[in-house]
Amino acid sequence: MPSVGVKLYSVFFKFLLKHRLQNRIQSAGDDSSSDPFGVTTRPEESVASPNPLFTDGVATKDIHIDPLTSLSVRIFLPESALTPLEPSAAGNHSGKARNLNHIAGSDLLIRRNSHGSSNSLLSHKSESRRYSHGYTSGSSSPENVGSGSSDVYRGYAPASSSAGHFRKLPVMLQFHGGGWVSGSNDSVANDIFCRRMAKHCDVIVLAVGYRLAPENRYPAGCEDGFKVLQWLGKQANLAECNKSMGNSRRPGGEVKKSEVNKHIVDAFGASMVEPWLATHADPSRCVLLGVSCGANIADYVSRKAIEAGQNLAPVKVVAQVLMYPFFIGSAPTQSEIKQANSYFYDKPMCILAWKLFLPEEEFSLDHPAANPLVPGRGPPLKFMPPTLTIVAEHDWMRDRAIAYSEELRKVNVDAPVLEYKDAVHEFATLDMLLRTPQAQACAEDIAIWVKKYISLRGHEFSY
Repeated sequence: MPSVGVKLYSVFFKFLLKHRLQNRIQSAGDDSSSDPFGVTTRPEESVASPNPLFTDGVATKDIHIDPLTSLSVRIFLPESALTPLEPSAAGNHSGKARNLNHIAGSDLLIRRNSHGSSNSLLSHKSESRRYSHGYTSGSSSPENVGSGSSDVYRGYAPASSSAGHFRKLPVMLQFHGGGWVSGSNDSVANDIFCRRMAKHCDVIVLAVGYRLAPENRYPAGCEDGFKVLQWLGKQANLAECNKSMGNSRRPGGEVKKSEVNKHIVDAFGASMVEPWLATHADPSRCVLLGVSCGANIADYVSRKAIEAGQNLAPVKVVAQVLMYPFFIGSAPTQSEIKQANSYFYDKPMCILAWKLFLPEEEFSLDHPAANPLVPGRGPPLKFMPPTLTIVAEHDWMRDRAIAYSEELRKVNVDAPVLEYKDAVHEFATLDMLLRTPQAQACAEDIAIWVKKYISLRGHEFSY
């Protein structure tokens, strides 16, 4: 059974959630609450500021990617991306990948037996690497970080000529939870979780700030997730064009002076290429990870990616992780009957959340966004990417998530289920539970499975 502290916090959490849902229902009745621009966070949310320095091994920055809506992303760049490639990288890159994966696997095994000391191990490693790489002219050096100058960008900024000199890391799109009406990509809890995933999986995490309900009902939040995937492909293509513009050379191999500072710019003269992604991201190894209702968005985006096909190139979704997905249906499962009043998110409150998310004329517990087992939901399941499903023992939504995973396995999709004993909904992402051994173990298990699909070909990480 969950601890007494978890039970008490669950009662307090339910009280607050019920109050917020009732407020949202009242505001939903006001026509002025509908706003196409939308909101991605609530005033009561505890927000973590972006930090473009590798103070704990991960640098972050926020980007508003759609001028017509509030859609934004927070980029989590792990310090491991700054590991330079050797001059003969073309010949020995696969060997380096093998060593890096071996080291990553060893670290996971070490942390598995020492949950309490994992943070200290990571911080010790990041400290040893803190000053091992150079800083560009646009970034801050360790000596002047604390200086009083405020007219210089003091975060990490890769040099335009360094795009091919660093490792290319896979990209993970992360969709936060919150029952459609709350939560944010820059909340303190989500910031801690995404930093953990960036370190454990050795990936660049893009935490998506999608529009919340009821200001923007279905399909706004789901479409926002797919927009970010399209934006990622656009960034990769712009970076390639920008690279080709800067590679004009004279017959002797010298770069033309007039070409050095060429950039693809928008109507205001600002560069359209995101430098962190252009330098360090490999969008051909893209993983989707969704938490609670964010898992529903991840599954939606996977289906849209299948329909888009080569139109998303060079982006390729190679796997997805569904963490205690927010699935429901009109025919109750065994867990829905026995645990309807379970911890944190009980069934009556979740139905209220679905009423706020789905348009009134479309409300149904068997809506394609709510029930993954309804027929005619999209592309055939056999085309879905490998899917890892995380479920908790004390979560009334667990049985439907397991049933969806079983349907995927019937059509030969790699779809394992990891169930955590004595765990509750959001046990690995909720603020007070983030530092528990279960949350640490879950992050490590996700990293082990994901590495099978994001490791370089021929050097896959397996378990």
